[in-house]
Amino acid sequence: MRLALLVTMIVAILAGASGTSVPHAQVTADSAFVIHAATMLDGRGGSTRNVYVVVRGGRIERVATSPVSVPDARVIELGSATLLPGIIDAHVHPGWYVDRNGKRNSKDSGDSPVQAVLARAGNLYATLMAGVTTIQSVGGGGQQDIDLRDAVARGWIPGPRILTSITQVGRAHMSMSSDSLRISVRELKAQGADIIKLIASSERGLLQTSFSDEQLSAICGEAKAQGLRSLVHAISAQSVRAATLAGCTQIEHGRFATDAELRLMAERGTIFDPQVCLVFQNYIDHADAYNFTDSSLAEYKARMAGASEMFGRAIRTPGLKIVFGTDAVALAHGRNAEELVCRVKSGQSPMEAIVSATSAGAAALGLGDKIGTIAAGYDADLIAVDGDPSRDIAAMRRVVFVMRSGRRYR
Repeated sequence: MRLALLVTMIVAILAGASGTSVPHAQVTADSAFVIHAATMLDGRGGSTRNVYVVVRGGRIERVATSPVSVPDARVIELGSATLLPGIIDAHVHPGWYVDRNGKRNSKDSGDSPVQAVLARAGNLYATLMAGVTTIQSVGGGGQQDIDLRDAVARGWIPGPRILTSITQVGRAHMSMSSDSLRISVRELKAQGADIIKLIASSERGLLQTSFSDEQLSAICGEAKAQGLRSLVHAISAQSVRAATLAGCTQIEHGRFATDAELRLMAERGTIFDPQVCLVFQNYIDHADAYNFTDSSLAEYKARMAGASEMFGRAIRTPGLKIVFGTDAVALAHGRNAEELVCRVKSGQSPMEAIVSATSAGAAALGLGDKIGTIAAGYDADLIAVDGDPSRDIAAMRRVVFVMRSGRRYR
């Protein structure tokens, strides 16, 4: 509790210095707002002018196109800004930060547990202020992920809603039998995991280097039996195909996927979460923090070019479900919108990009009836940006209002 209060105090001080608002009073059943915006994007591809959104007790009560009177409600006038659902980022690493040595943190960084938690809380704050109201943490954050998830849910610290895999099913599990892997999945659920993350190929993706087809089927099948989704790190075409055929829920990265794998995912209803630029550009921009050499930078530039080409083919694949995930790591938190800009440059329409990061993202998380859409009955996860992102996606960089679960943060 003391640590959570310390985090809250420090973030509040930082917010005051930056001119943003971070109230900490709990949202009650009577808490009410009327939000007026010149334009609203509903998250499903619809656009409406001159909208009044009534929020009560953390949920959207109604959406109107004429002025409404709600006794005791606070009125929020957004002027010419565009209102839309909070962004959902399906792939984030909030545990990655720059340590006291100016390097990407590692086990031997020398940072104290308090410093590590404060850094992670800072990442969550930056992400929320960028308009991202829900994230999936899929990098093995361990117990700290659970603690931060719960602290955000309780309103102790400002941040996006967190779904966590706790850890990754990877190298340490490769020699396990299928039955043992099923037990591991059940143990992760018992520990509080929201999702199962597994590694099906090497980072370079040249070969499928991890699990057999039988093992993949055991992991993803048990996850489904336990009511959990399975996210698969799959770079190579072979690993994308194997994970899709194994019935896994969602494929991450897929940089070397051919048209055949893209069509297979579409046929099987497998969700695809590719990354186009942010994670690669972040490594290039901050090479020193990651101890990258010139050859490493050249490789990441090539990866970014290849990812953009693959994404262009993915968006032209009929029926393929594509969601928004940045793979945000140290020094990329809060820059999530850069990925949306790159996706549009690679051929996706601005509205399709927004839908992938709102209603489509919510559906992929199994939360399609709760978030990702501005409609009566949905959680009040709302943001506003300066400009109309359905015409100019760069407007997503200019967030001027943030509300999560009916609590106003910006």
